[in-house]
Order: sequence, then C-alpha cells, then structure tokens
Amino acid sequence: MTMQTRSLGTTGPQVSALGLGCMGMSALYGGADRAESIATVHAALEAGVTLLDTGDFYGMGHNEMLIGEALRAAPAGLREQALVSVKFGALRDPEGGWVGYDGRPAAVKNFAAYSLQRLGVDHIDVYRIARLDPDVPIEETVGAIAELIEKGYVRHVGLSEVGADTIRRAAATAPIADLQIEYSLISRGIEESVLPTTRELGIAITAYGVLSRGLISGHFAPDRQLAANDFRAFSPRFQGENLQHNLTLVEALRKIAEQKGVSVAQIAIAWVLSRGDDIVPLVGARTRERLTESLGALDVTLDAADLTAIEEAVPADAAAGDRYPAAQMAHLGSK
Repeated sequence: MTMQTRSLGTTGPQVSALGLGCMGMSALYGGADRAESIATVHAALEAGVTLLDTGDFYGMGHNEMLIGEALRAAPAGLREQALVSVKFGALRDPEGGWVGYDGRPAAVKNFAAYSLQRLGVDHIDVYRIARLDPDVPIEETVGAIAELIEKGYVRHVGLSEVGADTIRRAAATAPIADLQIEYSLISRGIEESVLPTTRELGIAITAYGVLSRGLISGHFAPDRQLAANDFRAFSPRFQGENLQHNLTLVEALRKIAEQKGVSVAQIAIAWVLSRGDDIVPLVGARTRERLTESLGALDVTLDAADLTAIEEAVPADAAAGDRYPAAQMAHLGSK
C-alpha cells in the first residue's frame, strides 16, 4: 500500500488520499472500545493517514478528548503530521437529542476555545459548522472562522453539507479549503450542482459515508440487531424493504469485487477515489482490522470497464430510502 496525497482545494493543505472519520469511536454506532479506538488512530497515522475528522458534539466532547489522548500518546513525528478537522455548531441536550445549530460569531469562538482544550492542540487545521444555521448568514459564520485564522487558532475554513448557493457566498467571504459532504455509490446527490460548483471554485470534497454507514461495506447482515443508540436503527435505508433492496445492490457489487479479488468495501472506496483527485474519502473505521481493509482500496485500480460494471450494478439513485430521517434531511443544503 502506497499512501498518496491530495490537496484540500487551492487554498488548503496537502493531506493523505484517505482520511479517518472518528465519529463512530464515540457516538451513533453503538458501543466502541476505547483502547482499540486509540490503537486504530495510531495505526492510521503509522500507515500515512494525516487527516483526522471529528466534531465537538460527537459524544458531547468525548471524541475530541479521545483524539487528543491518541495524539499525546503517538510518537512525535506522527503527531506532527496529523491534521485535525473539526465540525462545530450542532446543539445537544443531556439525553443526547439534537436541538438545533448555532453559527453566531460569538458561539463560533466559544466552540473553538473548548475544542482546542479538549484536543490539546494550539490550532485546528480545518474548522467548519456542521450544518448551516438558518438564522445566521453563512458570511457571519465564515467571517468568525476567518478571525480565528488571523489569530492563529485555525488554519483553514471548511464547509459541511451545504448547497451550491451557500458555497458561493462562503467562498466570497473567505478562502474555503473543502466541503465535507456525504458521497458514495448510493449517495450521489452532489454530482448535480454541488460538485460542479466546488470544482469551479477550487474547493476540495472530503467525502464521508463512503460505505453508507456500513450498508455497502459487504459486512452488514440483513438480520443484524442494532443497539438503541445506533443511528442506523432509525435510518430509512436500514429499514424493512429498503434494507432488503439495498442489500441486493451490495450483492451485485460483491460479484464485481470478487472478480477483481478485492472486498466489497475496497471496491466501494476505490470508486470514490476514482471520482477525482479533489475528493478525499473519509473512512469510518473503528478497529485496526477495518482500517486495514479500507487502506487496501488504495491498491485497487479501476479501469473503464470496471467503472461501467460498477455503475450498472449500482446505478445512481438506486438506493431505497433517504440517507437521514426526515427531520434531519430538512437541515441539509444538498439532499
């Protein structure tokens, strides 16, 4: 495996071709093992992964503290190569409920102060609001991040789950390194207007959900029992007939993967990698085993015939069910 690098847009840093999404180590996917999570972060850094993605609301600060612990325990050279991307602004209650978004400039600076402390770092490499605050113009939120850059607390502005118009308004306010948004074989909504806009403006994509929360990993069994605190227990794509339909797509993809001697997860990640050098997939591995499998996608070469076969097996818009429950879909700038 050779770790390649890609640039986060025309204004952002060079990062590894794959990033590590750390959310599942703290929240939304059932229980996770702390020691294994830290070992997975270390294994990622040792393999050349530089981009670590988190959010201050993942486990109500737990994920940032976990990453901070992992970085402190890592060898100095690996710690220094790590670039940390942080999402902020999602508001939680003590029961873990979602109660809105806050993009006010004062709130942006407050969130950053707490994130710096929990991470144990003197700056955040990429900082972004998790979802657009409908009551605060994006110009004000991005402007506050730009002020944090001027003071040395942040290096680059990012965006998350917004549409083309918001991207343009944000980019007119300050240089934008990347847009973090869901993108996978069965979540291709960005191709219509978002991706053309980011490419026009020189903004990279950090793609989360490249395995659709495990749905197209090749490891999700139709009779799997999900914990009450697992997001997928409520996700439309994992329910009833939707699940059955979606798993038939996975089986079609499995046939192609087997012909190439790779796993379903590897071919799904490789497909995202093939979409352009301006796209950096975030893999949500919670264990070293899954991380190793995901990194194997870097060695998968897809030719034109492979890509045709993959898209015939899993056509755009083939998935059954929305990617979020209805209440959360309402907050997405790009559905």
